[in-house]
Amino acid sequence: MVLPCAGEVSDDYDRSSELKAFDESKAGVKGLVDSGVSMVPRIFIQPPDKLGTGNARFKFPVIDLHGVDSDPVRRKEIVEAVGKASETWGFFTVVNHGIPESMLEEMMNGARRFHEQDTEVKKKFYTRDLTREVIYNSNFDLYASKAENWRDTLYCLLAPHPLDPQQVPATCSALLYPGVTCFCMRQYYTQESVIYTPQSHILLHSYLTILTQWVDVPPMPGALVINIGDLMQLITNDRFKSVQHRVLANRRGPRVSAACFFSTSHLPSSKIYEPIKELLSEGNTPKYRGTTVRDYVMYYRSKGLGGTSALTHFKL
Repeated sequence: MVLPCAGEVSDDYDRSSELKAFDESKAGVKGLVDSGVSMVPRIFIQPPDKLGTGNARFKFPVIDLHGVDSDPVRRKEIVEAVGKASETWGFFTVVNHGIPESMLEEMMNGARRFHEQDTEVKKKFYTRDLTREVIYNSNFDLYASKAENWRDTLYCLLAPHPLDPQQVPATCSALLYPGVTCFCMRQYYTQESVIYTPQSHILLHSYLTILTQWVDVPPMPGALVINIGDLMQLITNDRFKSVQHRVLANRRGPRVSAACFFSTSHLPSSKIYEPIKELLSEGNTPKYRGTTVRDYVMYYRSKGLGGTSALTHFKL
């Protein structure tokens, strides 16, 4: 597979054909890196208006969960801290969450083992059929977005029905946890020989936005980063914030990002989610129309990432 790079694009560049070739290779970004690509291919280059830096630094909320299930006073303090962080940031870090650090390390190692496998081994999991319970691909919105992300992803759907262990890649079979709806493991690639043009830096420099600025989120070993989803912003009528975020890849060696999602999008539910009536008033009227989780997710997927919130589509 040969894709044109940023400095090799002619006037007759056919993006659709390049996307199709990349997808049909089933090799993902890892395949490009292994092939010795020297520059980021054109399909991964972001539009100039999407560029930005993350130099701004704020005091990021860190919430200690110690005592949340044993001390009523402490629990009240934690609930208030979560509420405040959700209203002001939409992101926060939790510590003393009870998950052993060894388990978190094995989760990351399992993700690395999967993504570093031979392409032929991973191909049997490669699909764009989002009804499958185990999905491996690169960019869920490959044909909808204006520019692709420099990453590959493995998704495991764990609810409403338990996933058959035989369907799970052997390299990460120990990573299935009860109570999680969807488990997502991404790997972002870099290698010293790849040249990242100014236009492609957006793929590598990743933070979250506060007041239209990109803000660094400092890592904490053993901690979990929690972010508020779009539907939480919708039902709270903008009281809780679902902010844009992106990931910073390492300059040397791959970076693994693991995410757990809690959602009912795979259930045949007709329940309508809309701004909570108790939060509304004469001065705080509904800002969004109601939607089912499934309809929201279908729009989100069809829209692609693209740097704009899917919530705009549901505003009144």
